[in-house]
Amino acid sequence: MPDFDMLVIGSGPGGQKAAIAAAKLGRRAAIVDVPDRLGGVSLHTGTIPSKTLREAVLYLTGLNQRDLYGQSYRLKEDITIADLTARTQHVVTREVDVIRNQLSRNQVAMLPGVGRFMDDHTVAVRDASGQDRLVTAEHIVIATGTRPARPASVEFDDVTVMDSDSVLNLERVPRSMVIVGAGVIGMEYASMFAALGSKVTVVEQRAGMLDFCDGEVTEALKYHLRDLAVTFRFGETVAAVERHARGTLTVLASGKKIAADAVMYSAGRQGLTDGLDLDKAGLSADKRGRIAVDDDYRTAVEHIYAVGDVIGFPALAATSMEQGRCAAYHAFGEPAEGLQDLQPIGIYTIPEISFIGRTEDQLTDDLIPFEVGVSRYRELARGQIIGDAHGMLKLLVSPTDRKLLGVHCFGTGATELIHIGHAVMGCGGTVDYLVDAVFNYPTLAESYKVAALDVTNKIRQIDRMDG
Repeated sequence: MPDFDMLVIGSGPGGQKAAIAAAKLGRRAAIVDVPDRLGGVSLHTGTIPSKTLREAVLYLTGLNQRDLYGQSYRLKEDITIADLTARTQHVVTREVDVIRNQLSRNQVAMLPGVGRFMDDHTVAVRDASGQDRLVTAEHIVIATGTRPARPASVEFDDVTVMDSDSVLNLERVPRSMVIVGAGVIGMEYASMFAALGSKVTVVEQRAGMLDFCDGEVTEALKYHLRDLAVTFRFGETVAAVERHARGTLTVLASGKKIAADAVMYSAGRQGLTDGLDLDKAGLSADKRGRIAVDDDYRTAVEHIYAVGDVIGFPALAATSMEQGRCAAYHAFGEPAEGLQDLQPIGIYTIPEISFIGRTEDQLTDDLIPFEVGVSRYRELARGQIIGDAHGMLKLLVSPTDRKLLGVHCFGTGATELIHIGHAVMGCGGTVDYLVDAVFNYPTLAESYKVAALDVTNKIRQIDRMDG
């Protein structure tokens, strides 16, 4: 008889939910991870620290209040790294306690150490002293997550040349910074350091940033970041990064040179699979360390599952949690719907971006007719109260059945607001529901009613002209 019904390698969001779901079904579950990494990358170097850092930046710089109190307004003049990390350490400590309590309450065993396969049912767990403990399980879930990818041509010292993990250990706020990569992580950190007063240059080999987002939204973000003295170098490739006594020199393939205190690389992520001995379990990973799975998160070996960032897109904490739960349900024959096609995306830049459904470009490419309704925060009493005159909400609506095709939000609370549109779309509702609904006043949620009235008025005009 195996030691456990389900053994999970990795304690991030996906691993936690897989183990707890198995325990809720009355199965014996265990998680393998090193003790000081409980919660995984998400809690220690990814989602939670970066979002907490963002809150600390917004609070201490007073950035969101400058429309009300003037551009020179700051809550604290000389912001130190200690100021920024105090809040992060507090949140991480509390979250570790919450996770530990949840696992304990559900009687999920914690096996401290690093796991690697011995065969497809056996994992060797090596503890801090170097001792191996062999553990067997009926089902195994790989939830090891990812680490920042590091180009071999770049010499990282984690002080002046960093990735998105080591940037959290900065000794001081850099006066100037080069960020290589204009993806989600790169743009989140670019906006944070720009808010702190660092002179940021973003280098991106593609022609633009966040190309999966609404074009109007990315343009608005670009405008705001330029207003914070961010320089964009699109269509440029980094040829070399030189470290000097007084900082760094980033040399671009075009011949340009950028001097800065520090360089941060945000060049994608690499799956943490190289130490798992996957071949002993009959598995393999691609060159980015990712494991292929089917719709039920099963690998090529039917009793071994993989969830979270280690399987690739969408690589979000929110989707990883659902993947973990679905994998456990499938393993033990429990009915599960699986992940819905409708997934919200949240990007914690300053200001926030969030969307669900399709963009204008996607609908146009697919020859799907749509009409646009827009609400701007400056039109809302709540927008004036909080000092956000730049935020906006956009609804993309089908003029035939009046259903929402996409919702795009930019500004304060975007990642919260999006879920109103999410709920309406998920329930198959129409824009008429938003027109007739009563929203609290004054709120940002009222933007849905304003945008809904805007789009229905446009549709009405077209219908009248069509006769």
